[in-house]
Amino acid sequence: MTTADDYIAQVLSHLPRAMRERDKIALELRSHIEERVAHGQPLAAVLQQLGDPARLAESYTSAVPLEPASFFARAGAKLIDVALVLAIVVPTLVLTWYYMPEVLFPWAFLVTVVGSSLGFCVYTVTAEYWMGQTLGKRIAGLYVVRESGTPISLGQSIVRLLPIAFQFYWVDVLFALFTERRQRAFELLSKTRVVRTTPVAGRA
Repeated sequence: MTTADDYIAQVLSHLPRAMRERDKIALELRSHIEERVAHGQPLAAVLQQLGDPARLAESYTSAVPLEPASFFARAGAKLIDVALVLAIVVPTLVLTWYYMPEVLFPWAFLVTVVGSSLGFCVYTVTAEYWMGQTLGKRIAGLYVVRESGTPISLGQSIVRLLPIAFQFYWVDVLFALFTERRQRAFELLSKTRVVRTTPVAGRA
């Protein structure tokens, strides 16, 4: 039998982890459930009336105004992520230059660059799928969601990264300058968007 805690956890699992209203939604749901149970309704009937957790979560996200992230905020977040990679790659290459035989250095350089590129891709896909944001986006106050406001799937996270993997990222980025929600071409394709975690003044 599904408990109130189980149901609330299911609803929260369909909300972005970076969404500021998560705790408030959980409290409201718990209060609503407890109030109905206190008035004599069976828990199972209350949960059935609330409906599918995924649909309920989507109703919450659709009620929260989402502010598109600006082009410059997104660029700043990406620079932070790239800087983190370089902070690992550059010292690695310097140490390799000093301690590895010169004849092997080109191969070590190639392996390091390719490995860091693959690592960056895996990190980005995993972070955006699991947490809704990379470290750069977290610092910049941004997160990735579906167009409905719910968390993205693994497939959507992969599609978002294809322009980087196939080296036409800057062409893809140009779309963000002209689309209403500041979406890149492959964000339009994957039906995802990047929004601010902090609402503007006057918004809940």
